[in-house]
Amino acid sequence: MGCEVVKKKMWKVCTVVLVLAAGGVNLWGGRVVQAEAEVPCYFIFGDSLVDDGNNNQLSSLARADYMPYGIDFDGGPTGRFRNGKTTTDVIAQLLGFDDYIPPYATTGGQDLLKGVNFASAAAGIRDETGRHFGDRISMNRQVRNYQSVFSQIVEILGDEASAKDHLSKCIFTVGMGSNDYLNNYFMPLYYTTSQEYTPEQYADALIQEYTGQLKTLYNYGARKVSLFGVGQIGCTPNELAKNSPNGVTCVDRINVANQMFNNKLKALVNDFNNNLVGTKFTYINANGIFEDMLKNPSAYGFTVTNTGCCGMGQNNGQITCLPLQTPCQNRNQYLFWDAFHPTEAANVIVGGRSYRAQSSSDAYPVDIQHLARL
Repeated sequence: MGCEVVKKKMWKVCTVVLVLAAGGVNLWGGRVVQAEAEVPCYFIFGDSLVDDGNNNQLSSLARADYMPYGIDFDGGPTGRFRNGKTTTDVIAQLLGFDDYIPPYATTGGQDLLKGVNFASAAAGIRDETGRHFGDRISMNRQVRNYQSVFSQIVEILGDEASAKDHLSKCIFTVGMGSNDYLNNYFMPLYYTTSQEYTPEQYADALIQEYTGQLKTLYNYGARKVSLFGVGQIGCTPNELAKNSPNGVTCVDRINVANQMFNNKLKALVNDFNNNLVGTKFTYINANGIFEDMLKNPSAYGFTVTNTGCCGMGQNNGQITCLPLQTPCQNRNQYLFWDAFHPTEAANVIVGGRSYRAQSSSDAYPVDIQHLARL
């Protein structure tokens, strides 16, 4: 898995002020200085929404290591499925890290102490999810990769107690489940889950498996864990092109099923906080934040919410960006970059509101800023 990733230096600023107002999220910078991060490390689990290069050398159709992906990113195409930063890139900045969290595929040694990104495009909670794309690193495999990193941290720090003490101060973000719907349950030609489960039963099955995966992270030192809910999948250009009557109206049956999962995930946060000693889990309402952008696009500077900035077919939603395709020029005005993924502009908003809640519904019980300080 030795894909090449050029390490990106992030903004180093004297003052970073996050303005969360009706106009959106703005980052203001002052003099350039080195600032200490709020936590010693940051570990990321997820799918293409936050993958930053783990799929680059896999035998997979789910890859984004070519232009125009990364057109607005300092390092160009790195494997990120958007024009620029991911949500977790934004969160890493706001936590004060001076480098992006590197992919597991290219990280080792002392660098492991600062955190690793395990995310993989097409990955799901269930192992079979996304198999039609080829290889991907499922949540079970991501957990096993984390266990390997834990063992290496034990060796670096000298013993398991020191490793767990170090990890207990770190932020963990986990965002899984989108592909279990998009590339499993709602793809009946490839998967049988929609015939085996009602939407409610499927949400229960996902939460049951997810619970075991998250408990394993807990057993290996994770304490400050932020769980991201599934977003508005029924409003992506791909679903609008396939299932919307007019290419604008979101597909309710998909969003309703996603919300069943989200409600159970929020309840799981309560369960963990009440029953796992020393845990500080929180839920990020990505669905609600995204819904706000869809309902009030002009408040965030968006003029196009139903079409990808690049792609092909209706809504640019038939496929992802083609190699060397020329994307739209006004990318900051587009909510979606391609058939499935938000633009950097949208990620700045989601990442900003995840870090510092703009609304009481953005995070439960606390946002990531407060989680870092617990």
